Amino acid sequence: MSAKAIVVRDLTKRFPVRREWAEMVRGPFRQEWTTVLDGVNLEIEQGKVFGLLGPNGAGKTTLLKILSTLLLPSEGQAFINGYDVVSSSHRARQAVGYCLDSERSFYYRLSGIENLAFFAALNNLDSRSATSRIAEVLNILDLNGAADVPFMTYSKGMQQKLGLARALLTDPAVLLLDEPTKSLDPGAAAGWRRFLRETLVGKMGKTILLVTHSLEEARECCDRTAVIGQGRISFQGSWPEVDEFVRSHMFPGSAGVA
Repeated sequence: MSAKAIVVRDLTKRFPVRREWAEMVRGPFRQEWTTVLDGVNLEIEQGKVFGLLGPNGAGKTTLLKILSTLLLPSEGQAFINGYDVVSSSHRARQAVGYCLDSERSFYYRLSGIENLAFFAALNNLDSRSATSRIAEVLNILDLNGAADVPFMTYSKGMQQKLGLARALLTDPAVLLLDEPTKSLDPGAAAGWRRFLRETLVGKMGKTILLVTHSLEEARECCDRTAVIGQGRISFQGSWPEVDEFVRSHMFPGSAGVA
């Protein structure tokens, strides 16, 4: 297991179906459940970019939340660098950085550096280590010029950069990126993908699980990709293999996926 950065075994997640009070008091209550992840299996090698490709509601973000220890699985197991996300959640959390929807996850009136200082404290970094690490990640993400201005003034691209800076604060081995280019223009998205491959993986040696619904992004970024729908992995492989699967199963009769 040591050669694998992420291992997921028969992972299932169910959520209770919400019911109105009137329904609950009219008769016998029986809890109903909806299955969001259904027996997911994945193995991701260290130092690789693995794509999770699928439509909205497929279960992609739920999987990331389990891997980042924000949610507990209903069944199955998941490991980050060999650490079980349930029984060794503290160790697993130290090994992972989660970059989610940045627009809703920062304090708008605080500056970039003040936001990072707050999250460094939440991650138990002492003030000296936090100051050094914040300067380092701001330099990596080329955010020095915006460090002292309020988050509310940031463009979408800068917001995404600050989200990644926060994920890098503890220098985690594994990064979970949830549709990081969805709000970016084509030029900014292309730059982000180059940074992912050349800097995060090429220079820093990170392992990345990239959630996307963009075929172009999966093709350009990922060493391997899994296709997920309705909580199940329907296919995984290299991009040419995934391209053939998508072409034959999702767009039958097409000449290929652009």
